[in-house]
Amino acid sequence: MYVHTPTPPPPAIRSAFFISDGTAITAETLGKSLLSQFSDVEFDIQVIPYVDTIELAKQAVERINRAFETSKLRPLVFDTIVSDEIREIINSANAYNLDIYEGLINRIATEINHEPNPHAGMAHSHVDSDDYKARIDAVHFALDNDDGARTTHYDGADIILIGLSRSGKTPTSLYLALQYGIRAANYPLTEEDLDTSQLPAALKPYHNKLFGLTIDTERLVRIRQERRAGSRYASLAQCQEEQRAIQAIYSSQKIPNLNVSEMSVEEIATRILQITGLKRRIGV
Repeated sequence: MYVHTPTPPPPAIRSAFFISDGTAITAETLGKSLLSQFSDVEFDIQVIPYVDTIELAKQAVERINRAFETSKLRPLVFDTIVSDEIREIINSANAYNLDIYEGLINRIATEINHEPNPHAGMAHSHVDSDDYKARIDAVHFALDNDDGARTTHYDGADIILIGLSRSGKTPTSLYLALQYGIRAANYPLTEEDLDTSQLPAALKPYHNKLFGLTIDTERLVRIRQERRAGSRYASLAQCQEEQRAIQAIYSSQKIPNLNVSEMSVEEIATRILQITGLKRRIGV
């Protein structure tokens, strides 16, 4: 007798909000670093900067609550709100709140026996303007030179990350930009590139800037299956072939590389700086 077994519904996507009374760069950078530890979970990322009034805080709460009503899962909320009044409103949302400043500031105040000055925006008022410009310029560079979209500005890159599709090049490029002000481009080596066992012509003049990312085959298959399930692109045989080809290129061209399979994005960035000797452009 045939018994129909219903296909389980796909897992719901969980919302994650990064909220700040300033640019939200701190909340987003730290929050995404933490979420990267849960690579098998899909998050709907929403950034809400400049929440510095009660009205804006209430609007943010409405967005958070709508996300809960849609998914029936409590959103995660990472915030760097300094004002107690505004933070209390944010904390009223139907969400799991992870205040980045509150716990740390209170611990510091206890240790040094001194009360903080809770003025909204103060955490951002001492940001060095040159550092800020370098950070933003680096982010724009990473976005403009993402995924081999254009290669005419590689002379301005501090580093060019290369690797297979879905090996973590884009998030690493953006983290290097946000955290260190490093101008990182990234270029995916396609099946056509790998067939030649040579570097693409666009990369050859910048050999000294190249850094390779590698990833375990099984993990690569899982990631690609999430994007294009059942495709040749995501098959074990295709991933194995691409892995052999790219390792041959790294070896023959003497390109430094790093297996990032078990690393968070901040670990990847730190190791890249250690291996290459690149220096951060901000906060020096």
